[in-house]
Amino acid sequence: MNLIKDIFKKRPKDSKKGDFGKLLIVGGSNMYTGAPALSALASLNSGCDICIVAAPKRAADIVASFSPCLITVPLEGDILNCEHIDLLTRLSLRSSAIVIGPGLTTEGIVLRAVADLMKRIKLPCVIDADAICAIKKYQWKGNDNRFIITAHIHEFLELTGIDLSKKKDKVKEVEKASKQFGAVILLKGNRDIISDGKRTILNKTGNAYMTTGGTGDVLAGICGALLARGISAFDAAVAGAYICGTAGDAAAAIHGESLFATDVVNEISNIINGV
Repeated sequence: MNLIKDIFKKRPKDSKKGDFGKLLIVGGSNMYTGAPALSALASLNSGCDICIVAAPKRAADIVASFSPCLITVPLEGDILNCEHIDLLTRLSLRSSAIVIGPGLTTEGIVLRAVADLMKRIKLPCVIDADAICAIKKYQWKGNDNRFIITAHIHEFLELTGIDLSKKKDKVKEVEKASKQFGAVILLKGNRDIISDGKRTILNKTGNAYMTTGGTGDVLAGICGALLARGISAFDAAVAGAYICGTAGDAAAAIHGESLFATDVVNEISNIINGV
């Protein structure tokens, strides 16, 4: 895929830490501790130089145990809340992109905090998983094509009120939603649909074994890493879907029914370096 080759060109010899992305991931909760870890590991495997995970303390401690390469910032309490927004805003000033959502939960106080954070940040952003619920509830809209919303069919229903299982032309509905929310929509499925409202790409990589929990978190981390290194939201979504699906295909060929999301993470480097 030419886009992947263009993104992952040979690095200049005088490159320094941070040149290829500093990603902030806001996610996790007392119950969902693995989601932000999967996103973070996927981002590093996708070439991001630095990844910081800001999560409630229990989740942050567990994320830190996955790898010494991950930086964590523990947030007081069991879930994200508005008291964390000032700290997260300061962290965003040291980052080049942000992923919001993996493992957050949809409690009201969490969604309010997400909405407040999205109003403050000026970074390219992936809005994933539970954070998607805040978009509709607080009538959020992007306006400069720096946002990627990664949604499966049920999250798309939550976002738009449209049940795509009853629609023949899913592409048209995704294009309309992209225009409505001022963001790139990456609709996850057996055939991913990616649109910025003007351009639309279908991604056919991936397989049925990727229904296992956590693969969406992996995708969010890949897209976040690409945004962090300066790739446009549309290209990051297209490339991210391709990389995640192809890594999933490679992992499925080995593990089949026993596929873990971590198996997909472990194949990312092979896909990127093999292109």
